[in-house]
Amino acid sequence: MSGPDASERGTSGPDASEPGRAQAPDSAEPAAGRPAGPGDAPLRGVRVLAGDEFSFADAIGGVRGLVESTLPGLVFVVVFVLIHELMPALVASAGVAVVAVVVRLVQRTPITQAFSGVLGVGIGVVWASLTGEAENFYAWGLWVNAAWCVGAAASILAGRPAVGVIVSMLRSEPMTWRTDPDAGHLRRRYTWATWLWAALFGARLAVQVPIYLQGSDAVGWLGTAKLVMGLPLFALGLWITWLLLGSRGARAEHQDLHPTPPR
Repeated sequence: MSGPDASERGTSGPDASEPGRAQAPDSAEPAAGRPAGPGDAPLRGVRVLAGDEFSFADAIGGVRGLVESTLPGLVFVVVFVLIHELMPALVASAGVAVVAVVVRLVQRTPITQAFSGVLGVGIGVVWASLTGEAENFYAWGLWVNAAWCVGAAASILAGRPAVGVIVSMLRSEPMTWRTDPDAGHLRRRYTWATWLWAALFGARLAVQVPIYLQGSDAVGWLGTAKLVMGLPLFALGLWITWLLLGSRGARAEHQDLHPTPPR
């Protein structure tokens, strides 16, 4: 669900964002389904769905994750709008993304989110430079959103709602809810949440594709739409998903499916 757009998050989209704290190694991350303790690194990105509490800051990867995810795209828009030259804008954007990775390597902190940003920016830079069209800096992100939209809808039609599969993996739980006749309410929650993400990706396409088709004259508006509908919309989607799946009712349904054995 990262949105799964690597150029605008740490995605996502089902997002693998994990900037972490500089002092906290990966092994300090709490087990799925357990809230982070004083000595634990917080759950980041989609992993917040496995926790008992929700944090918008953790959902977007913290302040550092926010900066690493949005700054390359912001720099591209600002430079291109100011000087109307494609290559300087591409070089500036790629340089910012690379610096973010180098800083993490020097500090020996997890590079997942920063590296995903480099990958997304790199594809955009190559695509735009080969075609000579500034709007193609964002073409890859549009295709990614289209793929997630179609994939989410297809997973529902196949009886395997993508959100349910992802959450079960994050919580290390069996996917018995797919066939258990007593898990109807839980299946419906997973289905609603998956439709939510299909709608989120669809909304991005509905807004951004018409702007993209206007060409380089609308790059400023396209870049702004990408930023506004990137991490903020991703975090909102995670929060609504967590409300559906992390509420007392949803967790009670999980416990009914996996009762605690008597001691």
